[in-house]
Amino acid sequence: MSLLSFVKEAGEKLIDLLTPGNANAGEQLKDHIAKVGLGNPNVQTTVDGDKVTVTGEVATQEEKEKILLALGNIAGVGSVDDQITVTNQPTLLAAKFVVVEKGDTLSAISLRVYGDANKYQKIFEANKPMLKDVNKIYPGQSLRIPE
Repeated sequence: MSLLSFVKEAGEKLIDLLTPGNANAGEQLKDHIAKVGLGNPNVQTTVDGDKVTVTGEVATQEEKEKILLALGNIAGVGSVDDQITVTNQPTLLAAKFVVVEKGDTLSAISLRVYGDANKYQKIFEANKPMLKDVNKIYPGQSLRIPE
């Protein structure tokens, strides 16, 4: 389990999510996870200031990483406290994360991390369903980079 940092000013804006005293923040976050296409996983979330804590169980490491990114890539979220358990132990290594910089494209990131700009599709696939278009990334966004 770990605490992941995110660029607080970047990400999708969810109205009133981080408003102090928002009793519905946990449900809003679960709705957001479903809305980005990750289904309705067996997780619970709480919000404390700019920190989101997520607990529960998921089937795979990939699902866990995508949920963490979906929560962290929300405007106002500075960190996500990962308390998720993976029920099926992964056979692959956990993915790395990168933060999109100004002027980045998936090809540029692919060249930087893999040494081959043509592997951008691998990054795109690893970040579906949160990414719906290879050209729609933004500075401050965190992405999964599979091995």
